[in-house]
Amino acid sequence: MARAIVHMDLDTFFVSCERLTNSQLKGLPLIIGGGDRGVVASCSYEARKFGVRSAMPIRMALKLCPDAKVMKGDMELYSQLSHDVTQILQEKAPVLEKASIDEFYLDITGMDKFHGSYKWTNELAQSVMKETGLPISFSLSINKTVSKIATGEGKPVGKLEIPEQNVQDFLNPLSIQKIPMVGAVTFQLLSRIGVRKIQTLAEMPAEVLQQMIGKNGLELWKKAHGIDHTPVEPYTERKSISTETTFSQDTIDIAKLKRILLGMVEKLAFQLRAEQWLTSTITVKIRYANFDTETKQSKIAYTSADHILTKNVTELFDKVYQRRMRLRLIGIRFSGLVRGTYQIDLFEDTQEMLSLYAAMDRIKNRYGYDAVMRCAGASFKPNTKDEILKRTK
Repeated sequence: MARAIVHMDLDTFFVSCERLTNSQLKGLPLIIGGGDRGVVASCSYEARKFGVRSAMPIRMALKLCPDAKVMKGDMELYSQLSHDVTQILQEKAPVLEKASIDEFYLDITGMDKFHGSYKWTNELAQSVMKETGLPISFSLSINKTVSKIATGEGKPVGKLEIPEQNVQDFLNPLSIQKIPMVGAVTFQLLSRIGVRKIQTLAEMPAEVLQQMIGKNGLELWKKAHGIDHTPVEPYTERKSISTETTFSQDTIDIAKLKRILLGMVEKLAFQLRAEQWLTSTITVKIRYANFDTETKQSKIAYTSADHILTKNVTELFDKVYQRRMRLRLIGIRFSGLVRGTYQIDLFEDTQEMLSLYAAMDRIKNRYGYDAVMRCAGASFKPNTKDEILKRTK
């Protein structure tokens, strides 16, 4: 039986959310981001006509579209509306994966026995728009890759179906940049040898791609042929990541404790970004030498940025550690997670900060999380007895 995989994507999600609360914003070129040195988190189609794109520096965006209205953004609003959409989809979809705050995959394989898969998907999309007021695009095809590409091609409010026999004809004329795993570096590398269309990429021997790109070469070749066996992973609402360390000797050294907390934050924040999570709740845990255990928790705007998390963790530690008594354990937990990349929360950060995190994460991904660290956080050395980076559902 051929798989039936749906990809749904809320159109210009942040912009659509703002327009729900303020109808006067409709039709205006709108940029969601922050500060003159910040970057574009999202933009309306009216702004895109001028060449404005996500992750572009705000200053550059305003040069391209001087009349654009810039808004800081409201992550609390976006999160709530994302939750509303998720609930609607969960009630009806047999298998739902929430890929990000505004993006979903559904596995409806076999539904044609009872309903027309396309008709059912279209009715579900209509339900989302009717109940939330948010525009949504979808596509139906045989796997995640083809469905995601098709959704992008159909926007805004796209409703595409790519049957198995039409997959290659659909992919062939498209730019290789449409394949999700093709970034700027890979595109430039392939462009130098004249490979710019998916058809040209598909006609290349898989072995040549592997020699050029490495282990991802075969995977890229498969995607160019519309091959993707990645399953739709059922969505779980509640998740957290945490780490804690028990000292071999109880300590009251505040400076040392804060250095260890910094290292903990850096490791957990890297994992958040690597797995595309944003956290909204921070918990700091301490255990005194007499085994008394205390915790302190705070809510924050969704983020996965070290510098924001470090500031909040340090403040929580100062609040929870009130007794002048030695500590035997400290720990951190990030919870209230939603899917999303770090760029989603860049309402205050600069292009330089974005580039710094991207560079550090590339090094960590290649050589390990501790290959590059802030000097102050290098004191964190988790021991094997601890539950490190524990995921709970």
